[in-house]
Amino acid sequence: MVQGLNELNRRWTAIPKKVRDAVRVEMEKAADDVVATMRRFAPVDTGALRESIGWTWGDAPAGALTIGKVGKTEYGTMLITIYAGGTEQTKRRQARASGTRARDQKRGGYFDTDVARLQEFGTKVMNAHPFFFPAWRAKRTKVKGNISRAITRAIKSA
Repeated sequence: MVQGLNELNRRWTAIPKKVRDAVRVEMEKAADDVVATMRRFAPVDTGALRESIGWTWGDAPAGALTIGKVGKTEYGTMLITIYAGGTEQTKRRQARASGTRARDQKRGGYFDTDVARLQEFGTKVMNAHPFFFPAWRAKRTKVKGNISRAITRAIKSA
């Protein structure tokens, strides 16, 4: 009989849980870091856009500007979505700040177009003020490296 087989099996089965826990913590730290950078880059007129930037486990709020999706939740993959704007964030505060009456908008209290997209990409009459994708590009390599190191540390400690 092989010696140490029980110990090997115990450590082998502990790896997935430790890796998931380590990756979850590192993903949350990375999301906080990227969101803080996006908030620093965001233009401050009323402050509503800056306040609307956040992250969540799973899908973003309806209408929010997102970086993109990696992974599928139906297979148990962890998914963090970083977002800006969305219908929950662009409420009457932006309407009052812009001088637009709420009754002039299509849906009560909401803009029909999200301000985050207009700020990020600009329009015919307004220059772009990118804050979302430049912040992600600046942090992307660091985020991926930190997650990879967290996986390696978790496997070694198992």
